[in-house]
Amino acid sequence: MRIMAAAASASPSAATGMFSELNNGIAHFYDTSSGVWENIWGEHMHHGYYDPGLPRRAAFTVDHVKAQVRMIEESLKWAGIPDEAESRPKKIIDVGCGIGGSSRHLARKYGAEVVGITLSPHQAQRATSITSAAGLSSKVRFQVADALNQPFPDNHFDFIWSMESGEHMPDKEKFMAELVRVTKPGGRILIVTWCHRELVEGENSLTPSEEKLLKKVCDAYYLPAWCPSSKYVNLAHRMGLEDVRSDDWTENITLFWPAVILSAFTLRGVVGLVKSGWTTIKGALAMSYMVKGYNSGLIKFALITARKPIQGS
Repeated sequence: MRIMAAAASASPSAATGMFSELNNGIAHFYDTSSGVWENIWGEHMHHGYYDPGLPRRAAFTVDHVKAQVRMIEESLKWAGIPDEAESRPKKIIDVGCGIGGSSRHLARKYGAEVVGITLSPHQAQRATSITSAAGLSSKVRFQVADALNQPFPDNHFDFIWSMESGEHMPDKEKFMAELVRVTKPGGRILIVTWCHRELVEGENSLTPSEEKLLKKVCDAYYLPAWCPSSKYVNLAHRMGLEDVRSDDWTENITLFWPAVILSAFTLRGVVGLVKSGWTTIKGALAMSYMVKGYNSGLIKFALITARKPIQGS
């Protein structure tokens, strides 16, 4: 949890070194764990969307793959992404694409050209292979790239999709600036990410016990310091974006982590964890921390969307 604080006080070269080390850790984590996840859960590496109020026992019976697809659809609906042929997005970037589940879904839904970026060479290769087998190579491509230094020109995409990648970004301001830079005027940005709760009046920080819990999550999943969703909202306003909105969908994802825990400790899950090595096992052991964080109100599942203004408007 001290990565950002240390980086802020370090020299530019030292901060770059810290971020590079973090990126290497993220790449290694997903290189080793993505195969286990795909084998058990399939192509979508993100939370599912569930009706609020379902009992915890529903984790045994709900179709979680359908819930993951529903998460994509509900997020698009919430952000107001048009589905009409004349106004739907034509060029999309999937920032933190995993093995390309969202990229392929978006390409099919909108008939769009989609580029997915990830720090993991394994993910990029696997995403390309699955996409080729699905007959979508003419529409969807993947590459290894850093979301904080994207290899794309300004004003290039009319929809920016970031599903659960923002939590990995060590510099939220630079992350937002890059998203804004590559967005076409009139284009929309959608960030779905893990955040911590908002501080209340009189608080200057989270409690020591909350900081301790988040540090355990950070150590397992290669995350830098967390932030509240209001940080993204404030950055969006500062960068001149329009129609800035946010929401908290924590109550819609409560079944997800119990289901992931159940799947990890099936015979197939245990065999996969053992084969993948300590990095993935450590991530599995940390899943209970995510459940505790959500249940206590510390961890929030946040959505932030905004539109880049049309020049001269």
